[in-house]
Amino acid sequence: MTRPPIALTIAGSDSGGGAGIQADLKTFQALGVYGASAITALTAQNTLGVQGVVVVPPAFVAQQIDSVLDDIGADAVKIGMLADSGIVAAVVERLVHHRVTTLVVDPVMVAKGGDALLAPEASAALIADLLPLATVVTPNLHEAGVLLGRPVRTFDDMIAAATAIHALGPGAVLVKGGHTIDAAGDPSEDSIDVLYDGRDHHTFRAARIDTPNTHGTGCTYAAAIAAELAKGQPLRAAVASAKAFITEAIRCGAGLHIGGGHGPVDHAWAWHGDEEGR
Repeated sequence: MTRPPIALTIAGSDSGGGAGIQADLKTFQALGVYGASAITALTAQNTLGVQGVVVVPPAFVAQQIDSVLDDIGADAVKIGMLADSGIVAAVVERLVHHRVTTLVVDPVMVAKGGDALLAPEASAALIADLLPLATVVTPNLHEAGVLLGRPVRTFDDMIAAATAIHALGPGAVLVKGGHTIDAAGDPSEDSIDVLYDGRDHHTFRAARIDTPNTHGTGCTYAAAIAAELAKGQPLRAAVASAKAFITEAIRCGAGLHIGGGHGPVDHAWAWHGDEEGR
C-alpha cells in the first residue's frame, strides 16, 4: 500500500472550527492529503471574535513538530499563527533541523475582528528568520502592509508589495487581494491575487462573492496550497488549484448558517456540491 501525501500544519487552534488548525486539517482532508498538526496556541473563538488566547510553551511546540517529523514525516509544512517570538524561534530551529524544504508561511497577525494574533516583537523575528525559509509566503493586504510598513490597497500596490516582500528572502510571494480597491477607491469586482516568484508576476482572478461567511479564508487558502505542493504540484499550478478550492468554499459557505457573526467557509463543498441550496 502506498503512503498518501502528508502535510503538517503548525498553527493555533480555533475553538469555533472555522480557522487555524481545524480549517487546515479539514482542507487537507478535502484535498486527499493526510494532515498532522503542531498547535502553537489555544483560542477561545467563535464567529463573533476571539475571547481568549493561551499560548503553548515553545519547547512543547518543538516537541510536537519533532513527534510528527521524526515518525510520520511531511511532504509540505504550512505555518499559521505563531503567537510570540519564542515560538517563532522554536519553529525556525526545528524546521532547519528537519531540513524542511516545502514550506507555506501564512503570516497570521490580526484576526478579521481586529484582535492581535502575533505579538509585536515577534514580527521582526518572523521577517528575519522565518520568511527566508519559505517556499511561498501568503500575506493578505493588511499583512503585506504590516510586513512593509506601508498601506497595500490597489492592484499596483500588490505588484510592488509582492516584489518588495520577495526581497526579504522567501522563494515566492502570494499577495491575496480579497479587499483590493480600484483607482476610484471602490472595491474591485474581482478577488485578485498576485504571485511573484522572483521572475514574473502571475495574476489569479475570481468573481467577488458577497457574503459575511469568510472566517478562515486565509488559513484555508494557504492550507490548500500546502496540500497541492504535498501532492507534487509545481507552485503556480498549486496556487491555481488552491484559488479554485477557496473560491468554491466561499461560494458554498454563503449558504451556511453557523454562528451570529462572520461564519466559516465550506471546506466540504466538494462532497455535497450545491445540495440544500449551497
